Amino acid sequence: MFFSGDPSSNRKRVDLGGRSSKERDRKKLLEQAKLERNKRSWMRQQNSAALVIQKCFRGRKVVKAERGNARQRFYTIYGKHCQRADSQCFGPDSDFLRELHYFVSPHNVSDFSTLVETCRLLSQFAKDSGGVLKLFGGSDYLSNRALVDFRVKMLAYACIQAVHYNRYQFKDELLPTSSDSGSPINILLKAVAMLIDPKLPWPCKIVSYLLQKNIYCIFRELVITGKESYKSEGRVEKVSLMETVLALVIAHTGQGHCVCLDVDLKCSFTSQILTIPFLWQIFPYLKEIYVTRGLCQHYLHNMATCTESYEKVLPADMSVESPGYTCLLGNLLEAVGVALARPACPYDMAIDFANVATLLLELLPPIQTSNTDSVTGDDDMVIDDAPEVVPLSKELEKQISNAVDPRFLLQLTNVLFGNSSLVADSTDKISDKEAAAIGAACSFLHVTFTILPLERIMTVLAYRTELVSVLWNFMKRCHKNQNWSCLSTVSPYLPADAFGWLLPLAVFCPVYKHMLMIVDNEEFYEQEKPLSLKDIRLLIVMLKQDLWQILWLNPVAPMKFNTNTLSLKKHRVEFVQYRVIVAASELLSQLQDWNNRRQFVHPSNFHADGVNDHFISQAMIENTRAYDILKQAPFLVPFTSRVKLFTSQLAAIKERPGSHSLFNRTTFKIRRDGVLEDAFSQLSTLSEEDLRGVIRVTFVNEFGVEEAGIDGGGIFKDFMEDITRAAFDMQYGLFKETIDHLLYPNPGSGMIHEQHLQFFHFLGIILGKAMFEGILVDIPFATFFLSKLKQKHNYLNDLPSLDPELYRHLIFLKRYEGDLAELELYFVIFNNDFGEQTAEELIQNGKNVRVGNDNVITFIHLVANHRLNTQIRLQSSHFLRGFQQLIQKDWIDMFNEHELQLLISGSVDGFDVDDLRSNTNYAGGYHREHYVIEMFWEILKNFSLENQHKFLKFVTGCSRGPLLGFKYLEPLFCIQRAAGSASEEALGRLPTSATCMNLLKLPPYRSKEQMEQKLLYAINAEAGFDLS
Repeated sequence: MFFSGDPSSNRKRVDLGGRSSKERDRKKLLEQAKLERNKRSWMRQQNSAALVIQKCFRGRKVVKAERGNARQRFYTIYGKHCQRADSQCFGPDSDFLRELHYFVSPHNVSDFSTLVETCRLLSQFAKDSGGVLKLFGGSDYLSNRALVDFRVKMLAYACIQAVHYNRYQFKDELLPTSSDSGSPINILLKAVAMLIDPKLPWPCKIVSYLLQKNIYCIFRELVITGKESYKSEGRVEKVSLMETVLALVIAHTGQGHCVCLDVDLKCSFTSQILTIPFLWQIFPYLKEIYVTRGLCQHYLHNMATCTESYEKVLPADMSVESPGYTCLLGNLLEAVGVALARPACPYDMAIDFANVATLLLELLPPIQTSNTDSVTGDDDMVIDDAPEVVPLSKELEKQISNAVDPRFLLQLTNVLFGNSSLVADSTDKISDKEAAAIGAACSFLHVTFTILPLERIMTVLAYRTELVSVLWNFMKRCHKNQNWSCLSTVSPYLPADAFGWLLPLAVFCPVYKHMLMIVDNEEFYEQEKPLSLKDIRLLIVMLKQDLWQILWLNPVAPMKFNTNTLSLKKHRVEFVQYRVIVAASELLSQLQDWNNRRQFVHPSNFHADGVNDHFISQAMIENTRAYDILKQAPFLVPFTSRVKLFTSQLAAIKERPGSHSLFNRTTFKIRRDGVLEDAFSQLSTLSEEDLRGVIRVTFVNEFGVEEAGIDGGGIFKDFMEDITRAAFDMQYGLFKETIDHLLYPNPGSGMIHEQHLQFFHFLGIILGKAMFEGILVDIPFATFFLSKLKQKHNYLNDLPSLDPELYRHLIFLKRYEGDLAELELYFVIFNNDFGEQTAEELIQNGKNVRVGNDNVITFIHLVANHRLNTQIRLQSSHFLRGFQQLIQKDWIDMFNEHELQLLISGSVDGFDVDDLRSNTNYAGGYHREHYVIEMFWEILKNFSLENQHKFLKFVTGCSRGPLLGFKYLEPLFCIQRAAGSASEEALGRLPTSATCMNLLKLPPYRSKEQMEQKLLYAINAEAGFDLS
């Protein structure tokens, strides 16, 4: 071959990839072979599948044809409507049932008619031949047992299939109660009921077969379809055939002589039937069977031992407003309510119910049938990941809330705690049975507190059950033996690593707190009911330790909750801890109030052991854990530490830029004989910013002349004491005095002063300004009025300080053993203001509602509420508005009412002279060891309490010293030498003072007698600054 001229024609190709062409061709060949092999395999599968389909189609076609032939033979032999059939046709030797079972189909109209006619004949022949057993089994049932059992179970299933397939056509006939009706549905259901009669030898065989065919799913669809046209109002007192069949089927639980096996929970009676809304309204007889024959206990136990989430087990919801778990809960509550009322209700059933109901309740949105202010009132907080909740239908809400009534709770707790071991001696070991009962009851009640309205629940638990005593006995033994794990291991609600005391405290604290609202002083202090004072001291120790544990040592992650229970389930432990924090804090605060009324434990016992300087320093910084603890449980921190924090908060406000500016100062001219009127007219016009600013006062004496002296703060102190003395004087009519000389707003103040509410607002400003400036004022307020500054409600145990006689009468009613109706008392209270008597109804139409033994507690509550809260509501609210213009609510929330009085007035005891001496400066030649100074301290120490307070007012402008001691007096007290020479003229002068500087100008008297005489004259002169 010659050269063609193309240089590339004979050039060898080079694979730059480094592989030879042989290798490349081999790989390509293998891939191609693989594809062809897969293609052949796919073709074989297609051919095989086609053969199967063809075979199946041909088979079905042949079967259909054969069934058609069998149907025709059946019609030829027995007639299309079985007119040639007799009782022998149902016997084991006849082919009647065999042929029927072979061709009958619920889809075929003629087959349906044939089946109905067969069932009609069955009822007729069974009555004529002496029973179903003889009709089907003949003279020798045992020898034909297998054949007969097969035929009857197939016949029963065929009847139910026929009813199910034709349910829409006959939906009006599914649930009627008339068993005499000749409708096809009734005939079919009657036949099924006859076949599964428990007196026959084969019911278990039939029911087992029906359960395999998911009979409850079929019945669910039948009931739901029939429910659409069902009207319970027109129902006669008979049992429907559907109800009869269901009652016969549910009795097969595999217990006793029954050999039926349990079915999957998804297809069970509980999941499929009990999730139908208001089931017992449709089937009241079924409810009776479910409750009385131990079936309730069996099906509850199956639910309790379910390891899957209930949402995965229950069928699809019928509607958004009626989810299946809600319907199940409503039906269970109604049925268990009947079971609990029966004698000898099983303890195990109550345990299973409490555990199941807890998990179902937890899925519910809050029921809004009334005020759902939970245990706390501060639970309406939000979780970011909480999905939007669709509210339940009002009918379902009503069903659930009505079911959990006082009677239900009483019976449930009686069954759970009825065991004698629950009230055993505190040295006894805690059994698993007792721990299980406590855990089940506490988890159920904890979730119930979150979901259902609290009014009725708390009252019955506190006053009609032994819940408080039982829980306290259990907690006391667990605390003593350090055996809280006994509850964690048996309670399925919380994980095993959660604190064992969480659940008991989450229930005990709110119930005991509610109980203390109506307990009177004699019961608490003398009779020591419901807990002894010794037990209460231990309770205080336990509560403060547990609070400190979850607030400081093992704090719960910062989380906010609302009443969306889906999120509560997701954060179950966190929510229980949060509830314990709130409820335990409120209970400890209440116990602290009882201790303030009559001390039974040292106040320091409420303080946490771990509070130290580091904690206090952290508590002064916002958004720290210590700061939050101070807000949630202030009693854990010593009073002096909280006062320091309070004063630091006030100091921070005063130190804001511009607060001491000359432009932010206000000057008043106040007449000595018109202090109240002048202050009211001038202070009322100031803004909140001006009120917090510096106010300077110039007094004008009775001659119209301005008093000497420049106000450096001392004159303002004098002004504050003068105005409080005038405004809070009972003669002015704004305030009244209790029997213990404590002040509270006069309910009839409006009859004395037209502008009485404006005056209360003004007085709130005055008190707020005094606290803001650190000025102690000598105003002893009643505790029930101080609680209004904390926006708290007053209860019966606060009444003795206001009206001890009324309190005694109410306690008499509470303990009255006869028939209270005979006393002719009504829900009306009479007010007597300035001789004018008026009647006021405590409830709507109260004048016609008689007080009886069943409502006396409510009457006592309402009377106490009227006197302690309602009568002074307007005055207190206006006072509070003025007070909060200067003092924020969260500032005083750190203190209880007793401590708040100390903040306002200081200690009623004499001040510590040695403390004042240790914090005193000297000037003008005086020093600590000067003989005049030595005489002065000796004289002051020997003064009476009254004169000591007068001296303090003389030198500082206030009769009481700083709460934290004279170290915190600004500026420190100083004694300056007056009259430089010791001449007789100089020694005859009186001591003088400059209250703005806390300064005493003391001449160098030569004798103790002279000094004491001059001091007493000066401090009792009550002159103005002209004395200087």
